[in-house]
Amino acid sequence: MSQPSKPVNPAETAKREALDAYARYWDELQLSYAKASTEGTDITKYAAGVALVQAEQDAKEMQKVGQVMTGSVRVGSPTVTRLDADREVPNAKISSCLDISRWDVVDRKTKKKAVMPSGRLTKYVIVGTIERWPDGWKVIKDEPQEGKPC
Repeated sequence: MSQPSKPVNPAETAKREALDAYARYWDELQLSYAKASTEGTDITKYAAGVALVQAEQDAKEMQKVGQVMTGSVRVGSPTVTRLDADREVPNAKISSCLDISRWDVVDRKTKKKAVMPSGRLTKYVIVGTIERWPDGWKVIKDEPQEGKPC
Protein backbone atom coordinates (compact mmCIF):
# COMPACT_ATOMS: atom_id res chain seq x y z
CA MET A 1 0.00 0.00 0.00
CA SER A 2 1.47 3.36 -0.96
CA GLN A 3 1.72 6.24 1.48
CA PRO A 4 -0.21 9.40 0.75
CA SER A 5 2.07 12.13 -0.54
CA LYS A 6 2.79 15.07 1.70
CA PRO A 7 1.21 18.34 0.67
CA VAL A 8 3.61 20.70 -1.07
CA ASN A 9 4.59 23.68 1.06
CA PRO A 10 4.92 26.67 -1.31
CA ALA A 11 7.23 28.55 1.07
CA GLU A 12 9.62 25.61 1.36
CA THR A 13 9.57 25.18 -2.42
CA ALA A 14 10.36 28.88 -2.89
CA LYS A 15 13.24 28.68 -0.39
CA ARG A 16 14.70 25.63 -2.12
CA GLU A 17 14.44 27.28 -5.55
CA ALA A 18 16.00 30.51 -4.25
CA LEU A 19 18.91 28.63 -2.65
CA ASP A 20 19.49 26.67 -5.86
CA ALA A 21 19.54 29.86 -7.95
CA TYR A 22 21.91 31.48 -5.44
CA ALA A 23 24.33 28.55 -5.76
CA ARG A 24 24.13 28.74 -9.56
CA TYR A 25 24.79 32.51 -9.38
CA TRP A 26 28.06 31.83 -7.57
CA ASP A 27 28.99 29.10 -10.09
CA GLU A 28 28.47 31.56 -12.95
CA LEU A 29 30.23 34.40 -11.14
CA GLN A 30 33.22 32.16 -10.53
CA LEU A 31 33.25 31.22 -14.23
CA SER A 32 33.00 34.90 -15.25
CA TYR A 33 35.94 35.88 -13.06
CA ALA A 34 38.01 32.90 -14.26
CA LYS A 35 37.85 34.26 -17.81
CA ALA A 36 37.51 37.97 -16.92
CA SER A 37 34.31 38.14 -18.96
CA THR A 38 30.63 37.41 -18.53
CA GLU A 39 30.34 36.45 -22.21
CA GLY A 40 29.67 32.77 -22.71
CA THR A 41 28.35 32.37 -19.15
CA ASP A 42 24.81 32.04 -17.83
CA ILE A 43 25.21 34.88 -15.33
CA THR A 44 22.15 36.70 -16.76
CA LYS A 45 20.00 33.67 -15.84
CA TYR A 46 20.90 34.10 -12.17
CA ALA A 47 21.73 37.79 -11.70
CA ALA A 48 20.01 41.10 -12.42
CA GLY A 49 20.14 44.68 -11.24
CA VAL A 50 23.10 45.71 -9.09
CA ALA A 51 24.48 42.15 -8.87
CA LEU A 52 24.64 41.77 -12.65
CA VAL A 53 26.10 45.24 -13.21
CA GLN A 54 28.75 44.56 -10.53
CA ALA A 55 29.67 41.19 -12.07
CA GLU A 56 30.03 42.75 -15.52
CA GLN A 57 32.06 45.69 -14.19
CA ASP A 58 34.34 43.44 -12.13
CA ALA A 59 35.00 41.17 -15.11
CA LYS A 60 35.77 44.15 -17.38
CA GLU A 61 38.13 45.65 -14.80
CA MET A 62 39.92 42.31 -14.39
CA GLN A 63 40.27 42.07 -18.16
CA LYS A 64 41.58 45.64 -18.33
CA VAL A 65 44.32 44.98 -15.75
CA GLY A 66 45.14 41.50 -17.10
CA GLN A 67 43.90 39.44 -14.17
CA VAL A 68 41.71 36.40 -13.69
CA MET A 69 40.54 34.43 -10.67
CA THR A 70 41.68 30.84 -10.25
CA GLY A 71 40.70 28.22 -7.74
CA SER A 72 37.28 28.14 -6.20
CA VAL A 73 34.97 30.05 -3.96
CA ARG A 74 32.83 28.22 -1.41
CA VAL A 75 29.41 29.40 -0.29
CA GLY A 76 28.91 27.75 3.09
CA SER A 77 25.66 27.26 4.94
CA PRO A 78 23.39 29.38 2.74
CA THR A 79 20.20 30.11 4.66
CA VAL A 80 17.04 31.92 3.68
CA THR A 81 16.68 34.46 6.48
CA ARG A 82 13.59 36.18 5.07
CA LEU A 83 11.04 35.19 2.46
CA ASP A 84 8.34 37.46 1.07
CA ALA A 85 6.59 35.01 -1.23
CA ASP A 86 3.25 36.82 -1.40
CA ARG A 87 4.54 40.04 -2.96
CA GLU A 88 4.04 40.96 -6.61
CA VAL A 89 7.72 40.16 -7.06
CA PRO A 90 8.54 37.47 -4.48
CA ASN A 91 11.92 38.00 -2.83
CA ALA A 92 14.19 36.58 -0.21
CA LYS A 93 17.34 37.34 1.76
CA ILE A 94 20.02 34.68 1.86
CA SER A 95 22.86 34.75 4.37
CA SER A 96 25.94 32.59 3.88
CA CYS A 97 29.60 32.26 4.73
CA LEU A 98 31.69 33.16 1.71
CA ASP A 99 35.07 31.42 1.73
CA ILE A 100 37.48 32.97 -0.78
CA SER A 101 40.61 31.43 0.76
CA ARG A 102 41.10 29.15 -2.29
CA TRP A 103 40.22 31.81 -4.85
CA ASP A 104 43.27 33.63 -6.16
CA VAL A 105 43.81 36.76 -8.22
CA VAL A 106 46.31 35.78 -10.93
CA ASP A 107 48.13 37.70 -13.64
CA ARG A 108 46.71 36.40 -16.91
CA LYS A 109 50.09 36.33 -18.72
CA THR A 110 52.60 35.35 -16.02
CA LYS A 111 50.18 33.16 -14.03
CA LYS A 112 51.65 34.64 -10.83
CA LYS A 113 49.32 35.17 -7.89
CA ALA A 114 48.74 38.75 -6.85
CA VAL A 115 50.05 39.66 -3.42
CA MET A 116 47.14 40.25 -1.09
CA PRO A 117 47.14 42.07 2.26
CA SER A 118 48.22 39.74 5.05
CA GLY A 119 45.28 40.51 7.34
CA ARG A 120 42.53 40.32 4.75
CA LEU A 121 39.38 38.46 5.69
CA THR A 122 38.93 35.35 3.52
CA LYS A 123 35.82 33.91 5.21
CA TYR A 124 33.02 36.35 5.86
CA VAL A 125 29.25 36.69 6.03
CA ILE A 126 27.56 37.80 2.83
CA VAL A 127 23.87 38.62 2.41
CA GLY A 128 22.19 38.25 -0.96
CA THR A 129 18.85 39.67 -2.04
CA ILE A 130 17.11 37.50 -4.59
CA GLU A 131 13.85 37.99 -6.50
CA ARG A 132 11.63 35.60 -8.44
CA TRP A 133 11.27 36.93 -11.97
CA PRO A 134 9.12 35.31 -14.69
CA ASP A 135 12.14 33.25 -15.83
CA GLY A 136 13.31 32.24 -12.35
CA TRP A 137 15.05 33.48 -9.22
CA LYS A 138 17.77 36.12 -9.73
CA VAL A 139 20.27 37.63 -7.32
CA ILE A 140 19.83 41.40 -7.43
CA LYS A 141 22.24 42.36 -4.67
CA ASP A 142 25.07 40.62 -2.82
CA GLU A 143 26.53 42.47 0.14
CA PRO A 144 29.59 41.41 2.14
CA GLN A 145 29.02 42.18 5.80
CA GLU A 146 32.00 44.31 6.76
CA GLY A 147 34.06 42.85 9.57
CA LYS A 148 31.85 39.79 10.08
CA PRO A 149 34.04 36.69 9.84
CA CYS A 150 32.50 33.24 9.81
